[in-house]
Parts: sequence; structure tokens; C-alpha cells
Amino acid sequence: MELGISSFGEISPDGVAGKAINAHQRMQQLLEEIKLADEVGLDVFALGEHHRPDFVISAPEVILAAAATITKNIRLSSSVTVLSSADPVRVFQNFASLDLISNGRAEIMAGRGSFIESFPLFGYDLQDYDELFTEKLDLLVNINRQELVSWHGKHRAAIDNLGVYPRPYQSALPIWLAVGGTPASAVRAGRMNLPMTLAMLGGTPDRFVPLINLFRQSAKDAGHDVKQLPLGINSHFYAADQSQQAADELYPPYQLMMNRIGKERGWPPLGREQFEYMRQYGPLTVGSPQQIIDKILHFHELFQNTRYLAQLIGGQQFPHKKTLHAIELFGTKIAPVIRKELATKKETINQED
Repeated sequence: MELGISSFGEISPDGVAGKAINAHQRMQQLLEEIKLADEVGLDVFALGEHHRPDFVISAPEVILAAAATITKNIRLSSSVTVLSSADPVRVFQNFASLDLISNGRAEIMAGRGSFIESFPLFGYDLQDYDELFTEKLDLLVNINRQELVSWHGKHRAAIDNLGVYPRPYQSALPIWLAVGGTPASAVRAGRMNLPMTLAMLGGTPDRFVPLINLFRQSAKDAGHDVKQLPLGINSHFYAADQSQQAADELYPPYQLMMNRIGKERGWPPLGREQFEYMRQYGPLTVGSPQQIIDKILHFHELFQNTRYLAQLIGGQQFPHKKTLHAIELFGTKIAPVIRKELATKKETINQED
């Protein structure tokens, strides 16, 4: 199982037209985080696209290209690219360029996005929310499969036997679909034979099992080899040396972020009791290295996922040295144990067969 990190680049807004000091500092921190993740042997680092003042990442591929020059092995992905409000041609060109810079380490994680700011910003109608994504995903997949493209759709000008360049260093860019809890999204991913990443933000992990089963059954029904279809799981993450330390350090910035977003969406306020419940029974992966090992292995037992992404919560409200320590613990204390446990389990199964 691949083990990696996801970040949205939380930030305290500068509130200025220029001289964005907070944004500059946060961008340098992100590059430092990706470099460290590579050094400690993690497999993936993914950056999420947003168009809000409280997140610094609006162009993941640009930051990932900078990271490609200071890393050696780690795969570089978006998490997500908001495909509904983007041009698939430019998305492909940007990530193909990243792939060339990184010697074949680029990935695209496409999604509809959990926020809507990009729709009015780029001139799209929210009433076309699902139709836009479906159409643009079809075009992106077509571009990825062939050099010369002929394509017709409703929301974008047609392409008549034109080449899209540059082409990637890999034979094709890995395109993942990022989903929340929508069954139709899981069916789409399975039917199209595209790897899926599931974001678990609430509830208990076992409630997502039917969604995973739907994903795999849809792939099987479409004639695809389910055993070859990757599945990623994403949850909020923070590791510290001690369990209580991890909870006490993450809770204030986590509560602040979740209640700020929750106020926009009509969620009830998050309190410490709910935080602790999610930490113990839900998907919130916060604690000591051993607690996190146990939880990630539990996820794997439930889902048989091929990737786990740990979503960091950072920004100016959280000491960066603690984020770096969490990455270090993930790479040096947590990941080796998980890899060993899963390798031993696989060897046992093979011997029994």
C-alpha cells in the first residue's frame, strides 16, 4: 500500500492586493513539507486546488513542479483538480509538463470540488455542476489516451483531429477520481476503470464499505479487472509522540477550520467531545504512531485500499515545526511498520493458497 500526504495549504489571509507575506511563507513551508516527505520515504504528496482566501493553493501543478526540482522519488499529485471549472486541455498540458520535469512522477486527481468559488470565477453555471464534470472528464481521458484528439461536447468548443502537447514522460498520466460519499461518483469511477480516492471526513469508516463495494462491482460489471484497480483512502491526520499531545495540539486549529467551513454549510459547531469521538471511532487519524498504525491497518482491513493519504491541517495557526515532526513520524515510525505488517500478511495468504 502506498502511503502519502495531502494538503490544502491552509493560510491566514493576507487581505492585501500585493506583498502577500503570509502566502509567501506558507508556500515555502509547503515545499519544505514535500521535500521532507520525499526524504523520509513516503510515496505520494498531493495538493488540493481551491480559490478561497483561506487556502493558498489555486495552481497545484505549479507548486508541484517546484517540488519536483527538490525531490527524487515521491509521486506528485493534485488533490483535487477542480475539473468542472477547468479546461481539460490546459489541465493535461500542465500535468504533462510536470511529468516531464519530474521524470514521470505526475498524477491528476480530478474531482468536482467541495467548494463552489471557482464556478463564478471562471464563468460557469452551478446548474451545470455534474454535466460539466462528466463532459470534461471524458475529454481529459481522451486526451490522455491519444496524441490527436477529435471530440465534441456542449460546454466547450469542439476539437477536430488536433494534437495536445507536450505528451507526458509516462505512457499515460495516472488520472484518479476523488469522491466524497456520492454513489454515482463511485459508479462512474468503476465503470470508467479509473482509480478512486475516497475522502472520509465524518461518520464511522465502516459506513463507506458499501460505497467501495459499489465502485468495484461497477468496474466488474463493465468488464474491468477489479484486482488491478487502485483505491485510495483519505482522512485528516496528525501524529505526535504521545496520544494526548497529538489531540491537544491539533484540536484548536482543527476546530477553527471545521467551524469556519461548517458555518458556511450549516453544520453544527464541532466541540471537543465530537473531536474525540471521531478520533476514537471515526476516520480522524490523530494520535501516537502506534494509534495511527492501528487505524490505517484497520482502514486496509475494511477496504483493501492500495493507497492511504494523510491530510494535514496546517497554516499560520499551527507551528510548522510540529507539522514537519508529524511528517517525520509518518515516514520513519509509522510507514515502515505498516509496510512490514502488510507484507507479512500477504506472504501468509500466499502460503495458504
